[in-house]
Amino acid sequence: MLSPRGVTRARQLRPLRLWPRRPWGDGSIMASMQTTGRRVEVWFPKRLQKELLALQNDPPPGMTLNEKSVQNSITQWIVDMEGAPGTLYEGEKFQLLFKFSSRYPFDSPQVMFTGENIPVHPHVYSNGHICLSILTEDWSPALSVQSVCLSIISMLSSCKEKRRPPDNSFYVRTCNKNPKKTKWCYWETCCLK
Repeated sequence: MLSPRGVTRARQLRPLRLWPRRPWGDGSIMASMQTTGRRVEVWFPKRLQKELLALQNDPPPGMTLNEKSVQNSITQWIVDMEGAPGTLYEGEKFQLLFKFSSRYPFDSPQVMFTGENIPVHPHVYSNGHICLSILTEDWSPALSVQSVCLSIISMLSSCKEKRRPPDNSFYVRTCNKNPKKTKWCYWETCCLK
């Protein structure tokens, strides 16, 4: 690049910077990052915006969106959850972590319990991984964050006995950090890797 005096300067490296989200002409939100003078753009579909607003304005019973979790990134949400009244989990508080890939809604979100209180349930491992078919092979783009939340509430509410899956110790020692990389076997009473 030539300066006003005609002397060549080396291009300065700029650190990655996430620009503020802003509405884009087609209804999507665009976040752009800048590095070494090139612009890398990441597009977030209108569908994700719509689901975020729905969860903020009309959350499933006992669930609220943790507003701080979406301030920096629309692709990672934390949902605060309270056990349903009249169930084994009544009054208990949990947190669900949702991570969305760029292929959402065609690819299911990564969903797991996080934080200090992981529910003791036959389909929930002590590391927060959830054995629920709609999170992997039974996922459909017709499903939404709200339907996933309702399925998890239903799963917890129907529990008759608090216990971990039979292979919990082995699974937690050997599993991938991403629960979507697990090949699950679904049974009525428990899940097995």
